[in-house]
Formats: sequence, structure tokens, C-alpha cells
Amino acid sequence: MKHPVDAHVGKRIRHRRWMIAMTQQQLADKVGIKFQQIQKYETGMNRVSASRLWDIADALGVTIAFFFEGLAEGDTPKAPGADLMADKEALELVRSYYAIPEAQRRRLFDLARVLSDAA
Repeated sequence: MKHPVDAHVGKRIRHRRWMIAMTQQQLADKVGIKFQQIQKYETGMNRVSASRLWDIADALGVTIAFFFEGLAEGDTPKAPGADLMADKEALELVRSYYAIPEAQRRRLFDLARVLSDAA
């Protein structure tokens, strides 16, 4: 049975990996493990040791604290599906959005706001 904190850390690993467009294989190669182990970490099926989390943070260019963001002491992590950024399509949309030049991105943002208000 997976612990909610392990699932949260795994989601944060996957989230960061997707944001920098890194595959599970690429992360596994950087950390020196098999990609199947990355899969198990990301689903929360396997707990990430402190030293492995250190290596993963280094490979993903974040601090250890990144993996625990969104958790307060005594909190239970959100239920799966409650995190919009866990959705691959949402992450691809965000990545694509930030690839647009800033002036055009601002206009696109304004358009999206108007359309959402009209819906």
C-alpha cells in the first residue's frame, strides 16, 4: 500500500521531469538506475531514499524541498486527479504556452480570459 507522501513526491518528480521535457529513460540514466525504477517512484509504489532523492533533485535541477511543496506538516496530500498539473495534456499546454514570445503570449492569455468569462 503506497503512502500518500510517497505518492506526492512521485507526482512532483513526474511533474518536474515533464516540465523540462525529460524522459524517464533520460532521468534514469542520469541517476544510474533503470527507467522502471523511475516509474515506480513516480507512481509512489516505491519509496525514494534520501540519497536517491538527492540525485534526482540534482538531475532535475531542483532542491529537495521542491518534492515536498504543497505539503504542510500534518497534511494529507490531495487525492489523485485533484492536481491539474498531474495531467499530461495540461503540462504540454503550459510548456507550449511559455514557448510563445511574451507579447503574443500576453494576447493569448487575454483571449483565454475573455473566452472563459463568456463560457
